[in-house]
Amino acid sequence: MPQTLASLITSFILTFLVTPLVISFFKKRNIVDKPGGRKIHLGDTPSMGGIAIFIGVMIALLIFMPLVGLQRFKFFFGAMGIMFMVGLRDDLVPVRPIVKLGAQFLASFMVIFLMDITLKSFYGLLSIEEVPYIISIVVTLFTLIVITNSYNLIDGLDGLASSIGIIAFFFFGIYFFLVGQTYFSMVCFGFIGALIAFLNFNWEPSRIFMGDTGALLIGFALAVITIKFIDYNHYLPEETPFKLTSSVAVGISIIIIPLFDTLRVFISRAMKKKSPFSPDKTHLHHILMRLGFSHSGTTLIMIATNIAIISVALALDFLGDNILVPVIVGLCILLSLMLDEILKANIRRKKKAISKSFRRD
Repeated sequence: MPQTLASLITSFILTFLVTPLVISFFKKRNIVDKPGGRKIHLGDTPSMGGIAIFIGVMIALLIFMPLVGLQRFKFFFGAMGIMFMVGLRDDLVPVRPIVKLGAQFLASFMVIFLMDITLKSFYGLLSIEEVPYIISIVVTLFTLIVITNSYNLIDGLDGLASSIGIIAFFFFGIYFFLVGQTYFSMVCFGFIGALIAFLNFNWEPSRIFMGDTGALLIGFALAVITIKFIDYNHYLPEETPFKLTSSVAVGISIIIIPLFDTLRVFISRAMKKKSPFSPDKTHLHHILMRLGFSHSGTTLIMIATNIAIISVALALDFLGDNILVPVIVGLCILLSLMLDEILKANIRRKKKAISKSFRRD
């Protein structure tokens, strides 16, 4: 526990101290994210806050993680370094999507083949247990890529990605600490400290964004941690304290906001016969803001929703994945449909108000 707390406190202090330097450095050189188009911020804002997060997390872990832990995690740290560098490069000079995807493949292969972090089965989901090795690799690779990019896609609102990251790392960090996986717990709490510090500068009105520099790094780390959680928990002996029954459902619930938002947007674009990668304003946070909520209000609603879904998953953990996964997905679909109806009703109300105004004139 002392090492875990030390990593949290150290990453917090380092990130808190380094972030203003990053803001000043890029503002002086006019390397900023300018408003306009789909962007919903109003002023010129630096977008490479991931630099401070990376420095805070890595230095904290290098100081407090024992040598045996550093030896075991060196490939994970190397993979995170790759994600950090490609994100930094993209924030400075945009790179082609194929280059970003190639970097994600390389980082993923490092943790899959050199750390053996894989989804070794379907864990009873759809009544499927063990799967062939090649299927395991493909499913793991797909999961890593999807979670990494889903997290990257929600970094469009002050404080949202940082807050979702804190929530996810907190639940995973507590779990790993309780089951004796101290090194993974240290990684989680290292990110928590850095993200809390960064949130001081990223809350509305944001003075800096994490950018791809931070979003790809954090998204990839969350993807690895999620896979480790699902696999490790499933194979724990039944009598082990804190073992959960629904590994997959609980894991999904913890990162449900980026996952469901990305799936929802892709389906919506496909139904409109648009490319799933075409930019628009159909993300959940865009809809909430169209309903009149501020940046901070929207972020707080999504935080509360995430915590509520996690609480439901933990409360119904005894149901097992075959029941709980559909329950979680169904709950998200219901909430999404309700939000769409509220938006449509709001639009109709505004149209009626405008129509009445014209009649009076």
